[in-house]
Amino acid sequence: MIALGLLSSYGLLVYNNPVPIDSPSFIPVVKRRIVAIVAMIIAAVCHSLSTVAFQSITNNKIITPSLLGFESLYSAIQTSTIFFFGASALINFSGIGSFLFQVVVMVFMSLILYGWLLSGKYGNLQLMLLVGIIIGTGLNSVSTFMRKLLAPSEFDILQARLFGSVNHADPAYFPIVIPMVIIVAVLILAHSKNLNVLSLGKDVATSFGVKYQPSVIYTLVLVAILMSISTALIGPLTFYGFLVATLSYQAASTYDHRYIFPMAFAIGFLIMTSAYFLMYHVFHAQGVVSVIIELFGGIIFLTIVLRKRAL
Repeated sequence: MIALGLLSSYGLLVYNNPVPIDSPSFIPVVKRRIVAIVAMIIAAVCHSLSTVAFQSITNNKIITPSLLGFESLYSAIQTSTIFFFGASALINFSGIGSFLFQVVVMVFMSLILYGWLLSGKYGNLQLMLLVGIIIGTGLNSVSTFMRKLLAPSEFDILQARLFGSVNHADPAYFPIVIPMVIIVAVLILAHSKNLNVLSLGKDVATSFGVKYQPSVIYTLVLVAILMSISTALIGPLTFYGFLVATLSYQAASTYDHRYIFPMAFAIGFLIMTSAYFLMYHVFHAQGVVSVIIELFGGIIFLTIVLRKRAL
């Protein structure tokens, strides 16, 4: 998987480069393409680790962290910015400050949700998921209403922001994003043994001596940080994590998270790089890569739901 992902990355870097390889301008072109590769690596790490960890603590293989409303909140922030302050404000809504603002808001909302619904004797994970879905639906409804009142030119600008794409990634964010992702990824990997037990359910985890509620909240905080970083960096990718996690379970042939996490990252990176290479250089459809990934993820999701006939 890693080899195929690296091969696709190499193709993205050098294939169809308009500048001859012996030209001084060749390296600057490759450097610009490296930004997209780094964004793909970050997205693969964030979505693969967060989705697998989230599915383990919920003991459900067909739900994703998107249920907690990260994409909906991102959409609401972007839509409200252009609705209240105009297109120029949305265009200027960039830089380290705006990125950190979006990450902090998404993580803060998640912490409030966890602290409210998971603390205390009667903390309930299913209730938290239900409230997350309701909040996400409400934010989507408000965003849709505001989008209907926008001018066509403003709507076009906003719509470009709402499609997940590695082209949205600003390399100025990388000095902050990369250390954050590495730290959280290491913490999740170190938490693998606990996740092995948590995936067996609350009663089994408690009988093995795992402090269930603190472990779940700790995992959810790490998931929230990863999802917030990915969403603020490249935009929403609802079914990408689900697609990666589902394929990882089939390829790994084990439920040990020490092996599932690396497999999930490798598959996620391969999906992202190969999808961009095929769409850019074979089908020449640069604007629909995330749509294709979401389409395949949605089809697999519906297939699994129809097979099991239950969520």
